[in-house]
This record gives sequence, C-alpha cells and structure tokens, in this order.
Amino acid sequence: MGNLRRWQNEPVACFKVVARSLLAISFLCSCFGIALGQTYEATPSKVSPPSLNAPSVTIRNGQITAKVYLSDNRDGDFYRSTRFDQTGIVGELALGRKKIYGGAWFDLVSPEIHDVSFTPAGIIVNPNTAIMGPVEEYDPVGFDDASSGGTFLKIGVGLLRRPDDENYDHTRYYDIVDAGKRATHVASNAVTFVQDVDDAEYGYHYEKTLRLVPGKPQMIIQHFLKNTGTKTIQTTVYDHNFLSLSPGNDHVAITLPFAPIPNRPMQDELARIDENRIIYVKPLVDEDRVSIRIAGFGNEVRDYDIRAENTVTGVGMRVTAD
Repeated sequence: MGNLRRWQNEPVACFKVVARSLLAISFLCSCFGIALGQTYEATPSKVSPPSLNAPSVTIRNGQITAKVYLSDNRDGDFYRSTRFDQTGIVGELALGRKKIYGGAWFDLVSPEIHDVSFTPAGIIVNPNTAIMGPVEEYDPVGFDDASSGGTFLKIGVGLLRRPDDENYDHTRYYDIVDAGKRATHVASNAVTFVQDVDDAEYGYHYEKTLRLVPGKPQMIIQHFLKNTGTKTIQTTVYDHNFLSLSPGNDHVAITLPFAPIPNRPMQDELARIDENRIIYVKPLVDEDRVSIRIAGFGNEVRDYDIRAENTVTGVGMRVTAD
C-alpha cells in the first residue's frame, strides 16, 4: 500500500533578512505548541561548527531559490543523525535577494547537549537536532517489538539498531544498520530523493520531492511511501519549522483558523491571545520564555492552516496540509 502527502510552505508578502531568533512550530494530532526564549547554560567542552559547505544542489523557479543538501548517507553530508528524515534539508531559501531560511539557526553542535542549549558561545544543539529548514520526524516503527540488539525503522533514515531496553528517545543516536539504496534526481526547479530499504519485514520505497511552483513564491514538499515488506508500517509525522522572523520575535503574530485555548495562563507581559491570534507583546530577551500547548482545533483539514508573520516587515510563512 502507498500514500501521498503534501505540505505547502507559502511565503506571506515579502521577506527581509533579520537578526536571528528561533520560532519553532509543530502541529500534531493532539496539540499545537510554541516554545521560544533562552535558558543559558555552560558551554560544553566538545563542540563543532555546522557543516554548511556540505554537498548540495540549488533549484530555482525565477522567483525563489533553494539550496538543498544532498543525503547519500556518507561522510560529509550535512545531517547523518537519526531523529529527522535525512532527505530534503533546505539550507537556504530566498525570495529574490531576501532570505527566508539562511544558514543555520544554531552556532555549534555538541554530543554533550541533550537537545538545545543557549550558552555564552551561542546556541548549541545535539547532533540529532542539528538540522534546519522545514524538516520532518517520523515516529519509529517496530521499536517496542524489537528486543535489545534488534532492528526498527525510521522512515527517511533506514533500519536502526535498538541497543538496550530503554524507551525510545529522539535525542539519542541509534546505529544505522541499513540506510538503503539512495538516488537523487535534480531538475531546474525540483529535486527528488529516493530511498529503497530491502528488508523482508520493514522494507519500503520512499520518495521525497521538493518542488518550486512555476510563477509562484511557493515550495511544495511531496512524499510517496510504498510498503515492500510483510509488516504494517504505521507511524505519525510532524513538520518542524525553524523560522527567524525578528530579534526576540518582536512584532511576531501567529494566526490560526480557530480560537486557541492555552493549557495554562499566558505571560501577559510577553505574549497574549487575541481571538485567533497569538501575539508577542515585546521582544524576548535574556531568559524570557513563552511555552504553551493549545486546544481549540477540530479534525477538519481547514484547522491546519498556520501563519507566523512579522506584522511590521511582512516577513512570514504559511503552513498548510491537505
């Protein structure tokens, strides 16, 4: 059996290069969460810079340009860890000369960091989180059924080894047993990544295409998955957008098609809810943090329509799914 899913990341108005801050947006079946701000920690002893010069291709449609890293699962690839889909990593995305994604949102990488840490040396992340652009994580398949030393599946990564009886942890690296056979097909405005894992139980054929729509400032990410093994592949997937819209998210507003209901009171001096919008009242500085989970959405597709926008500059992004 196979399925086809499409996400559209559509720029809102024009884009402007701004100083870095992190706006992480995830939309899951049970909750919508935002987490911003900084908690400062000591700088770890073992750090390395992101591999921004890793092999990549550039695609264009006359309006927007995208730098996409290759993913052949070899030394030198930008991302070889096991949390996120390794394919289709967008290193830069620009509308004309105005960058939407531009370089890494983090400064350094360290295995001593659990996930993300804000230090005097800058933002330091664990290798599993050292990724950028609109990226996707699939839940592991077969992890609970695998004994210690057995294998389980992560789509876009391959067959991984379960090392012990500990619960699955997406910040932990798992040895890759079979990364599959990989191929890349590049056109002027699109790039397709193909992965074939030949396993009797959890074999699959996976295609992921990033395509710039002719005549529009729009990028479509399209997926095709075919199960070629004997066991059912059942998983969930979310898209993790890393946006830099303004310093400290000053003037940022998140607009939703429903009235969000927070799981706890907002910090009114930092952010507030106004009908169907979450609005930042002031720039977040030092250890300021806004973190909530919200309800209020239903099971209709129309509720999956998110806009995050700088209301002064017009920098923004719209995220929808079908």
